[in-house]
Amino acid sequence: MKRSISYKLKLFFIFLLLLQTISYAQSQSLSSPDKRLSIIFETINNKKVSVSGEQLVYSVTYNDKTIVDKSALSLNFENQRPLGEDVKIVSTERSSLEQSYKLIAGKTNFVNDKCNVLTIQLQENGSPARMLTIEARAYNDAVAFRHIVPEQSGMKEFRLIGERVEFKMSKDAITYSQLLPNFVHSYESEYLKLPISAYSHFGSVVNDPLLGLPLLMELPGLAWVAINEADLQNYSSMYLTTLSKGWSGHWLEALLAPQFEDSSVCVTGTLPLRSPWRILQVGKDPGALIESNILTNLNEENVIKETSWIKPGKAAWNWWNGSIGAEGVRAFSTEGMKYYIDFAAESGFEHLVIDAGWAARDDITKMNGRVDIPLLVKYANQKKVGIWLWIHYRDAVRQLEEAFPLYEKWGVAGLKIDFIERDDQAGIDFYYRAAKKAVEHHLMLDFHGSTKPSGLSRTYPNILGYESVVGMEVSRGGLRDNPDCHLMLPFTRMLQGFMDYTPGGFNNVTREEFVPRGSKPMVMGTRAHHLAMYVVYESPIQMVSDYPDAYKGQPSFQFIMDVPATWDETKVLNGIPGEYITMARRKGDNWFLGSMTNWNPRQLELPLDFLGTGTYTAEIYGDNQDSDRYPKKVVIEKKTVSKGEKLNIQLSSAGGCAIRFKPE
Repeated sequence: MKRSISYKLKLFFIFLLLLQTISYAQSQSLSSPDKRLSIIFETINNKKVSVSGEQLVYSVTYNDKTIVDKSALSLNFENQRPLGEDVKIVSTERSSLEQSYKLIAGKTNFVNDKCNVLTIQLQENGSPARMLTIEARAYNDAVAFRHIVPEQSGMKEFRLIGERVEFKMSKDAITYSQLLPNFVHSYESEYLKLPISAYSHFGSVVNDPLLGLPLLMELPGLAWVAINEADLQNYSSMYLTTLSKGWSGHWLEALLAPQFEDSSVCVTGTLPLRSPWRILQVGKDPGALIESNILTNLNEENVIKETSWIKPGKAAWNWWNGSIGAEGVRAFSTEGMKYYIDFAAESGFEHLVIDAGWAARDDITKMNGRVDIPLLVKYANQKKVGIWLWIHYRDAVRQLEEAFPLYEKWGVAGLKIDFIERDDQAGIDFYYRAAKKAVEHHLMLDFHGSTKPSGLSRTYPNILGYESVVGMEVSRGGLRDNPDCHLMLPFTRMLQGFMDYTPGGFNNVTREEFVPRGSKPMVMGTRAHHLAMYVVYESPIQMVSDYPDAYKGQPSFQFIMDVPATWDETKVLNGIPGEYITMARRKGDNWFLGSMTNWNPRQLELPLDFLGTGTYTAEIYGDNQDSDRYPKKVVIEKKTVSKGEKLNIQLSSAGGCAIRFKPE
């Protein structure tokens, strides 16, 4: 009898051990190289998550504290049950990745891509036993994962109607997000500062809110987090909405942009299916997220072998200022454009963008007689200035094959493609097709009226710009372009990468004096505030938007001539979204610093720890004591400084400071 009890106890403990082993096998954790950030995948039997079966979920911890609670993952195919709702983990594979790569343009020229990798193979419980793969990466500043549906019998073609990706934040968070009207837009909305729970209540009153990426949030006491995505090839863009309803919810869920032609489906194709990377950037402060290269890390490497024709730089531009020409010369004419070419050459700018008005109606292979593009290209090339042409998306789609070879024949350097206003599957496909065709004909690209960037510029470094921002152009029509908005952009929109805000306004006025107008527009913010944009705002095709005579006799224009358009290193020294920021960027041996504030004046103490050894001459362009009343005033001074010292700067209301540090 005693032996029988002992034997049964042994069997019981063996059974418990087997249960523990099975439970462990259904939970897999992946940590960052520094062990501070982890993502955990598991299958759970929870009727609140899934009606039946084992639901695939993930969670995220940072410094041993949960920032994302268990959140469901699945893919929803037409006329099939969700894949991920009832699955089991059948195998896993772990590895590490460490590689370095160069960027032609961006916040740094050399990137060290280091992370840990987890691949999980899952199988559906029951028939038809479909297979699903989750690929995950953990970096020191982000975790990322994507769905992969491999080729398998019984499932060749697919029609994806949705992707269930939940973001159940562990506590209510303050978000900085874009509330968008629908899926047809160009990401030109303000970023609103609201708790997630505010959107949850909003969603219970009217239609569910549609939030664009990136979405920045502060989880008080835990971390700053941004939800993002990368590598969208053969897919559509992700948006967010509220998962919870009522007053107290703090959960978000993904929505995919539906197809224009058939809104009942989002993505179609044949297996294998690879979703974009779903990214959670995490840091102790918002500036750490700006410094990250996570989006380019998660895109394919450069496919262009010979890149000498890709030349980032600053560009003169005729449209924003009202196409003002030289005295006595019609602005939008061949002679008028020569005026802009001469200005670009004299200022050391690499490019001139000729905006809308040169092409025949509905035909971008023909000129309308207002300007002679081949003649202007020849004239500009003699002065080492590249010519960019504006074209409309609808014409680019229709005439891509014939127009791009023609532009190469003319000697055009680049194209600004405008009014795309879609990022469904077909819209995203256009970006890839345009980039590939542009490579074939040595054309650089700047997308306007566009989706937000997602790291594609690593694969196609001929892409030098995206708009997708409330830029300086809206100052021609109202109050939306203002210092409060200026200080949101670095922490939100710029997390996606290149941002063609089009700075350079020199008609600086106070809030009370501001009047919107299309010719010789006004801008709010001091002159030093607008100079600092050339350091803070990242754009490898950086516009100098005012008309040439606006800069004549202005000593502060020297900073715009000196500042680069792409960088070797970037440091965020301080900042709070919507309030202020200070950034330092290096090009060669020179450092450039930009500091900006909203309507609140500030005094900042800046440690110069980012400088190299030796002494530097600091060429400082700062606010005057009365720049809040006379915003065109700039104090220009020089100081000798060195690493380890601190520099005190005073920022006026809507003010700024721009500094060049030259080694002595």
